[in-house]
Amino acid sequence: METESEPYVRLATLRQLHKVVADLNTARSLADTLQTVADGIVAGLGYELACVNLVRPDGDLVVAAFAGSPAAEALITGRVGSRASWERRLGMGEAWGDLRFIPHTEGWVLIEDDVPQWYTEGPEPRFEDEWHPQDRLYAPMYGSGSGRELLGVISVDRPRNGRHPGPWGQEALQMYASQSAIAISNARLRANMQRALVRLEREQQALRASEESFRQAFEYAPSGMAIAEMGGDQHGRLLRANDALCRLLGRPASVMRRYSFADLVHPEDIGTLLRTSAEGGRAELRLGRRDGSYVWVNLRNSVVADTADGPRFLLTHVEDIEDRKRHELQLAHRASHDALTGLPNSAELRARLSSRLCERPHAVRGPAGGYGAGEYGQEPEHGFRADGFDFDAAGGGPFDHHVHTVAPDGAADDGTKGLAVLFCDLDGFKSINDRFGHHTGDEVLIEVARRLTTGVRDGDTVARLGGDEFVVLADGLGAADAADLAVRLRNAIIPPIRVDGRAVRVGASFGIGWAECGMSVEEVLSSADQRMYVEKRSRAKVHRRAG
Repeated sequence: METESEPYVRLATLRQLHKVVADLNTARSLADTLQTVADGIVAGLGYELACVNLVRPDGDLVVAAFAGSPAAEALITGRVGSRASWERRLGMGEAWGDLRFIPHTEGWVLIEDDVPQWYTEGPEPRFEDEWHPQDRLYAPMYGSGSGRELLGVISVDRPRNGRHPGPWGQEALQMYASQSAIAISNARLRANMQRALVRLEREQQALRASEESFRQAFEYAPSGMAIAEMGGDQHGRLLRANDALCRLLGRPASVMRRYSFADLVHPEDIGTLLRTSAEGGRAELRLGRRDGSYVWVNLRNSVVADTADGPRFLLTHVEDIEDRKRHELQLAHRASHDALTGLPNSAELRARLSSRLCERPHAVRGPAGGYGAGEYGQEPEHGFRADGFDFDAAGGGPFDHHVHTVAPDGAADDGTKGLAVLFCDLDGFKSINDRFGHHTGDEVLIEVARRLTTGVRDGDTVARLGGDEFVVLADGLGAADAADLAVRLRNAIIPPIRVDGRAVRVGASFGIGWAECGMSVEEVLSSADQRMYVEKRSRAKVHRRAG
């Protein structure tokens, strides 16, 4: 039966409980919250000693806060008890709701376990509900939710009234443990949020530093760099160009943003640019300057993303390779051109001839200069197949789009246009070398090369085969056209050539051959060479008769 004073005691306790619970929510950190929990037991719930044991990530419990005895606090704060020992304690004694009371009659078996504990002294109990120094009372703190995760355990000792807590005292301690669990969870959440904010701020600082480093590396890079859009209607448009690229192309940054590399590349290099992979691509090509000239560059592409799922951009590194490319072209020119005259040399002449010839066997000519069935045994209208190529009935190119080189039929002009090969041999050149020396001979060769080059069309080839022999390749000529060209070139060579104040003369003999698919390069040159010697002997006979 409740006494008259008990309602007043309950009301006072409730007020104290309300105050200490309110204090739980004012702590600023997890450590402050834990200490406030311990202090609230002593200040508001009427116990002389309180200890807060907090579950660590590994499951064991550490003494995180203590109140009521500085000596005991110094003795056990920071010490750890194993989870197995704590579960043993929470499974013993009397269950007062969520509380666990272990009387001194059972607690003696726990003296040797690894749970940090303190010892108080006092007389033996004089009545049934009097508190014994070795009694133990634990208030587990569980997290919210159905799992009832254990967050920690509050240990209390020595009630000020010297008695075991009654139903109201038990309820107050259990209520306080529940509120403490909420406060600890909130403190942990705040701590995690603060750590996350600190980490986010550091990441943002690192990102800003990284962006600034990239900006400086981009803007002040010694070679050209650009950022272009990827995808969408504006794919390839330049978004940014650094100062080095603007200087290289002679265009301000505001103007560069109007273009893509496809707008700036040399027309002959468009295919190279298109074949370059967007991701990790590399290409050597020419980009246009503002003054209309072009510069050789090496483009290296890489793809960067603004965020994990954000837009992607193409980062292009542009390296000026004009000097290297010029050197390579000079080496290539030296390898393919005559050092004295600057004309294509014998190797280059053969390469150009070879590019026009395929290895098809000779077909039998029809009466009109076309190709008939001949040895292939097929009607002309059906075409034929040889050496892996399909040929049309008129003797044109195979169906792989190769255009066959054909030749006029004999000296008569039958309307066929072909690739004329004019073999030129200088007459009287040896005597100039013998009389005036090789210096004069070299000057004569240089002038002859100039006159031959002047006398042909753009696109025709004038090559020096060696010594005083030259070869002219002129495409699209008939038999009469080739003969006229030979006469004009001979007439261009005959006029005197002045070297060191003296005039010297050389003549020229021309042999006209024709390149034709099915012939080798050597066969073509040999044919023109033989016809040149035929002409030379014929002219020599005429000269002897005239003499």
